[in-house]
Amino acid sequence: MAIPKIQLQAVSLFISRLSKRERAIFYVVVFIISLALFDRLIMYPIYSRLISLDKQIRDKETTIKNGLRIIAQKDRIQMERAKYGTFLSSDMSEDEEIRSILKEIENIANKSSIYIVDMKPAGLKTVDTTKKYMISLNCEAQMEQLSEFMFNLEGSNKLLTIEKYQISPKSRESSIAKCSMTIARVVIP
Repeated sequence: MAIPKIQLQAVSLFISRLSKRERAIFYVVVFIISLALFDRLIMYPIYSRLISLDKQIRDKETTIKNGLRIIAQKDRIQMERAKYGTFLSSDMSEDEEIRSILKEIENIANKSSIYIVDMKPAGLKTVDTTKKYMISLNCEAQMEQLSEFMFNLEGSNKLLTIEKYQISPKSRESSIAKCSMTIARVVIP
């Protein structure tokens, strides 16, 4: 875009009519306005883009550092997963899971010398993301054996808990106790 010759002559005539001091002020003002326009139109967009890119780079570096830290801890995470894997949901169906729980309870009962009168599933409760398999159990044993059985149930690797229980003597003069309890296994998906 060419500036018309007439406009250049008008500006030249205007400048030539100014005194030496006014001409110096005019040039300083033109220089300052040129600097301001250069800053606003060229430098500021470049500077703001550089700041934006620096922030993006810092964010990416932080993400990469976090990822590297997790990768460095991969072996420890896998060991922890293996350690607590028995508490996580397995690929078993509900029936297989209940059979597994019944078998575990039976094994613990045999180790504690407990006589199981009756044992049956009592249902499945789903709370949030966890499943709770309920088992109803009636048994007979000496009080020491019964307390050992309850202790071993609570310490089982299958995450078994005794929800409620009721203990009473089998007969008036007997040292054998009857116990009915509800046992639950919590499964975390």
